[in-house]
This record gives sequence, structure tokens and C-alpha cells, in this order.
Amino acid sequence: MKNDLGRRAAEALRAVGFAATGVLAAAGTAGAQQISGDVVRIGVLTDMSGPYADTAGKGSVEAVKMAIKDFGDTVLGKKVEVVWADHQNKADVGATHARTWFDREGVDVIVDINNSAVAVAVNNLARERGKLIINTGGASDILTNEYCAPTAIHYTYDSYALTNGAVRGMLSQGKKDWFILGVDYALGKAMAANVTEFLREGGGKLVGMTFHPLNASDFSSFLLQAQASKASVINLANGTSDTVNTIKAAYEFGITPKQTLVPNLLFINDVHALGLRYGQGMVLTTGFYWDRTEATRAWSRRFFEKMKKMPSMIHAGGYSAVTNYLKAVQATKSDDGATVARQLKKVPIEDFFAQNGKVREDGRMVHDMYLVQIKKPEESRYSWDYYKVLRTIPGDEAFRPLSKSTCKLVKAS
Repeated sequence: MKNDLGRRAAEALRAVGFAATGVLAAAGTAGAQQISGDVVRIGVLTDMSGPYADTAGKGSVEAVKMAIKDFGDTVLGKKVEVVWADHQNKADVGATHARTWFDREGVDVIVDINNSAVAVAVNNLARERGKLIINTGGASDILTNEYCAPTAIHYTYDSYALTNGAVRGMLSQGKKDWFILGVDYALGKAMAANVTEFLREGGGKLVGMTFHPLNASDFSSFLLQAQASKASVINLANGTSDTVNTIKAAYEFGITPKQTLVPNLLFINDVHALGLRYGQGMVLTTGFYWDRTEATRAWSRRFFEKMKKMPSMIHAGGYSAVTNYLKAVQATKSDDGATVARQLKKVPIEDFFAQNGKVREDGRMVHDMYLVQIKKPEESRYSWDYYKVLRTIPGDEAFRPLSKSTCKLVKAS
């Protein structure tokens, strides 16, 4: 009888042990794979049909697909998917897409968002829902100042960094009096504010300012105001097709070369559309140039094979952002927005796009920028050979220092 009792007790203990082992294993599996919906879903919110479609658009979707494929199409054994939507350069349309993705369709992170007004609306949603966005296309530096959020990262460039190098460079040449011609929405207003700040700090003078509608068809009245100001520099606080058309019109009106045009935001795709005849000699700041190193050339040629054009900095930044996002998901074993954002702020970012990269507490991804000059036609050796790199601008010099930040996430010094 005693032996029978002992045998049954031992069997019970073994059963408890097996059950405990099963519970621990299940707990370990759950802890190791905290992936919502058993899939990592990336949303590309971009301009697919408007003035910014060439510098982002389908190219942004393709760059994200390249990053996912290069990562192996899975993370933590879970499939990685990409969806996309056209924000139409309307804040309400962009916010509606983002809300649907977050609330109903299980999108874990949104990238691109190449319109500052749309980006502000999506930043607010990210804050409310604790969802991650990595802005690789918007320019306004208000995204890491008054509209910063714990789960919002501004990755590729911003209005402060774009205007910083070019304004200081022109001031050093003695060009002190400026006229700003900008686009009438968040992007143009932010760049105008940045230029005004740098002029004040550098001893320059703002003699006038005017704003045109997005995707304008006629720039004559705005350029005549700039011409009448007799400013040494006409600063273009607009982007893509608006910038290209402004430059062409200024050339036709005989404004250049008497007055110097300084574009704040000019992509290599814009230079391709503009032509070196119109663009030659202009100095600008960029976050990426395809022909800068062996690594940039290798990736850009792969992109060219798919898109038949060289990548903009938005395309390259999108690839880099998604790659580093997937690394963070892998490291944290989670696709939770706040968790992944904290991880991205812990580790350095170094790849063909970002040199000396780091994500600060305000969400700004700081990395080296480049001051470039557009080549003369006779200096270009082959297609898309458009830039001379004049200077590498260290990230801490290029972007707004934290001491000037208005982001509430930045700890008081």
C-alpha cells in the first residue's frame, strides 16, 4: 500500500512538473513573439499623384519593399507586409488613412508622409494612439518641436538643416539682403521662419516675402515682387515642381543671374527635370546623393533597375528607416510603437544613407548632411552626374540643437 501511494505521489509530481514546464514554455514563446496580429505591417503614406509624387510616391513604396526583401521578408518568424495610400496633400485625407490603418487594419508603423501639413495631423494621431511613425518625407522642423511625440521620429531631413548650410554659405559670400518666395502651407512657412532666423543670427536682412499656392501654374507676379525688391538673393521656400517652375520662370524673366536663386528644398529628381542649363551653379543642402560613395552607388543602381531613375533622399531615407525599424523589432521582440521607438533612440544608425546617425529624445534622427553645388553641363560625365559635394555638414551642426528645442520631451538642462 505504501509503495502504491509513493508511486502515485511521484506520478503526480511529474505531472505537475510537466504542466509547469508547459506553462513556462508558453510564457517564453509569448514573451519572445509580441507581434500584434502575427504580422508586421508597414504603411507608406505618400503623394502618389501630385507635385511630390516623383520624389516620393511609387519610389517610396519600392524602397520599402527593397528593405523588407533585403531583411528576409520576415522578422521573428512573422511576415512583413507593406500597404500604401495617397494622402493627396490634404491633411484630412492623410489623417483618415492613418486612423483607418491604426484602428482597423493593424498597421504598426507609417513612413514617408511627404507633406508637412499631413505629417502634423498624423503626428497627433501617433501621440493619441501610441503608434509609431517614421517621417522620411516631410520637411518642417515643427515636427520635432511643438508637434513632437514620443512615438514620432523625423528621419531624413528638415527645414532647419536644409536652410542652415545654404544661408550661412551665401552670407559668407557677402550676399546679405534676401527676399523669400515660398509655398503657402506648413512647409513654406517653416522654411521662411528658419531662413529669417539664420539671417538675423548672421547679420543678413530680409527685404520682402511672398507666398504662392501649392502647385501654382503662374509665378510671374511673385517673381516680379522679388525682382522689384532688388535683393541679392531670392530664396525659394517651396519644393519639387513649384521650385522647378520658379527657377525656369526666373531665367526667362532675366532675373538670374542678376539676382541669385537659393532653393531650400531641391531633390535630384528636380534637377533632372530642370536640366543643368537652368540649375548650374546653385548651392543647396541634401541628406543623400547617389554618387557619393561606393555604398550609395551600389544601392542606387539597384533602385534604378526597378524605377528607371536615381533615388531621392526620401527614397534612400525610407529604405534606411524601415531596415532600422525591423532591426529594432527584432531586438525588442515586439512591434509595440513605444517599445520600438525607445529602442531606436538607444542605438546608433550607420548605413549607406546615415553616417553618424542617432535618434534624439525629441525624435530627430541626426546624421551628416551635404552642401552640394549643381554642375555645369560640361562638367557632367554621365546621366544623373549632377552634384559636386562641397562639404559634409556634421549632424550636430546641421540640425537644430536641443538647446533651441521647444519639444516638451526634451529634459530641461
